[in-house]
Amino acid sequence: MTRAFNWLIPHPLLTLILTIVWMLLQNEISAGMIVFGFILGILIPWGTSVWWPDTPQGFRPTKMISYALIVMWDIIVANIEVAWIVLSVPTSKLKPAWIVVPLRLREPEAITMLAGTITLTPGTVSSDLSDEGHSLLVHVLHTDDPDAVRDEIITRYEDRLLEIFT
Repeated sequence: MTRAFNWLIPHPLLTLILTIVWMLLQNEISAGMIVFGFILGILIPWGTSVWWPDTPQGFRPTKMISYALIVMWDIIVANIEVAWIVLSVPTSKLKPAWIVVPLRLREPEAITMLAGTITLTPGTVSSDLSDEGHSLLVHVLHTDDPDAVRDEIITRYEDRLLEIFT
C-alpha cells in the first residue's frame, strides 16, 4: 500500500502546499477548486520528479527556520538601505563593485540557496558561478569596502548554510 501511495503522491507535503496555493490564487473555496488543486498538486510533482536531485545528505530543516528569519530581516533592512542610496547618493558618487565570494559549500542545493539569498537581498545580485563551483560572482550596488561585503556574505549566510547542509 505504501509503495502504491508513493507512486501516486510522490511528495505529499508539496501536494498539500500546491493545493493550498491553488486555493489562494483562486480566492474561492469550493469542492471543485479543492479537487482541481489536489489534482495539480499530484500532477506537478509527479511530472517533474525526474529532474529533482536526491535529497541532500545531512540536511537540518530546524536550522532553516533561523536562517529564513535572518534572510527576511536582511531583506527588510536592505530595502531601506537601497531606498536611502537611491534617494541620497548621486549617480556619479555610487561605488558599485564586483565581488568574488569563495565557496566552501559543495551541495548544489546549498549553493543555489546562497545565490538566491544574495539575489533576493536588494542591492546585491549573484551573477555567475565558477565552472568548478568554488566561487560566486556578486554585483553590489554601492560599497566602500568590497572585502567587508564578501566577509559578511560568508559569515552571515554561508556559515549558516554549512550548518544546515552538513
